[in-house]
Amino acid sequence: MKMKCLALGLALCSIFASYSQEPNSPEFGKGLFNLIGKDSTWSAKIAARIQLLGSTTWTENAKGNFTDPHYNALIRRARLKFDGFAYSPKLSYKIELGLSNRDISGGSQYTSDAPRYILDAVVMWNFYQNFELWVGQTKLPGNIERVISSGNLQLVDRSLLNGQFTLDRDIGIQLRHYTYLTDTFLMREILSISQGEGRNITTGNLGGHQYSGRLELLPFGEFEGGDEYSGGDLKREESPKLMLAATYNLNLNAVKTRGSQGTYMETDYGFHKTDINTLFIDAVFKYNGFSFMGEYAYRDAQDPFARNIDGSLTGEVVQVGHGLNLQTGYLFNSNWEISGRYTNIKLDNNITGENPENQYTLGLSKYIVGHKLKVQTDMSYLSVNNAPDELMYRLQLDLHF
Repeated sequence: MKMKCLALGLALCSIFASYSQEPNSPEFGKGLFNLIGKDSTWSAKIAARIQLLGSTTWTENAKGNFTDPHYNALIRRARLKFDGFAYSPKLSYKIELGLSNRDISGGSQYTSDAPRYILDAVVMWNFYQNFELWVGQTKLPGNIERVISSGNLQLVDRSLLNGQFTLDRDIGIQLRHYTYLTDTFLMREILSISQGEGRNITTGNLGGHQYSGRLELLPFGEFEGGDEYSGGDLKREESPKLMLAATYNLNLNAVKTRGSQGTYMETDYGFHKTDINTLFIDAVFKYNGFSFMGEYAYRDAQDPFARNIDGSLTGEVVQVGHGLNLQTGYLFNSNWEISGRYTNIKLDNNITGENPENQYTLGLSKYIVGHKLKVQTDMSYLSVNNAPDELMYRLQLDLHF
């Protein structure tokens, strides 16, 4: 299947090159091809990206020593990306395919037992002034760390907060709008209605739909080149830039332990269904190489316990609780960056049985061509109440054509 998908991508590249008016060879990091149709009614940018990751994890033993390291090396991500416009520049699209095992894992009866190759397949229509309608599968307007591309992260990977609370991707519609309240004060709003089951689901809506709303406030105007959605201050903002934002998500009759994510809450009569509420509050600040990102997440549920028809517990519960993620860094003129992150996860122990977690991470990055070619490394210390602590070291190469 991987070879078929790769062959399809290469075939598309060949077709575009044969029938386009001006097949360009853009500068590094801006796509493999930037193509425009003969009648200028379509365009396509084709890009590829790989992340190579090596990691070592040590677990604390009964004597308080970190021993027995576990080594792992893998292709963390491998992607093919296509974007452009069709018929009119006001009608754009994005397709992103994942090829690594981590990208395509999670296939089940709910995805027709097929690998989950498709990450994004979305059409975006700027139908009136500052209004845009998105239709298809893509990231929901959730926490800022998730919305930032995995290729533009400040550290090797996203935090524990994102892993526990993210809304990730779903299929549905999004309405987006922006306006300037003053000459510099920008406000953006996003409303979303989606299926509620996550990406690549083929069995339809098993529970209820999910509804998301996000409000973003940028009192000092736009970041350079949309840099609020990128880790670190690689643009070296000449004046202070700030974004304050909040997202609320309601997943009605959700059948998974984390809303549209997690495991299915199956019972002997079908699925346990409950309303799940998720709240995100986040902030991004950048100025002259300094960057800060903060996130708070909270989730609760109307009935977090999955029960069989006789009232007995199945063992599946909604992962209710809250998390905090604080991250900062400074980019030197040499394009070396030092960064740090603190993450706290506190799920409701009476419901989930999970103990509070604290993770401390120190990172070092060398940006050779911005986020398009970089080497990143970090060291993390994970402290879990009443459980062994862990040390983790990671080294990653990111290459993005």
